[in-house]
Amino acid sequence: MFAIVVAGGRQEKVAPGALIIVDRLDVEPGAEVTFDKVLFVETDGGELVAGKPYVAGASVTGVVEAQSRAAKIRVFRMKRRKHFRRSMGHRTDQTQVRVTSINV
Repeated sequence: MFAIVVAGGRQEKVAPGALIIVDRLDVEPGAEVTFDKVLFVETDGGELVAGKPYVAGASVTGVVEAQSRAAKIRVFRMKRRKHFRRSMGHRTDQTQVRVTSINV
């Protein structure tokens, strides 16, 4: 059984017990979260259900395990022969969610 959900503007393939990393959710570790935007579901019986655009009545629940930050991304800009160099960077806040169940 698996599902494809929209989480943080990206599509994630999830299964029960899977750990997914999404953009920061404003919840405490240990809290339960529900993803309602389910695009595709495969049930235990092998039935495939595709949404238009979302599957009606389907949701994915999970428990927040941790709030963390991604690795630092360096952004370097340069114009040759002009003595122009800029170095910037950022770290994205993210949330780790352990999927507990897929409800169809």
